[in-house]
Amino acid sequence: MVQTIKNRSQVPLDSRDLETCQRVFDRLSADYGVARDSDEAERMASIVIELYRQGVRDPDHLQSMVEAARGLFEASERPPTAPGI
Repeated sequence: MVQTIKNRSQVPLDSRDLETCQRVFDRLSADYGVARDSDEAERMASIVIELYRQGVRDPDHLQSMVEAARGLFEASERPPTAPGI
């Protein structure tokens, strides 16, 4: 019998996984005033799920990565850049 090796992104999320993703999504939505039925909310949710499936399990790290991916950092939180960049 031939077995298919599934990578983590192909394995269905269980209720604990979904709870973690939901908490991160809810925190991002509240922090940035994103309406749950908006296009931005859909993009954020898909990024949360994809990063989680790729192995990002820590909620704080997951939130930081979604913020970076969506450009949601406050200007004061961004690291300084060289002039002209």
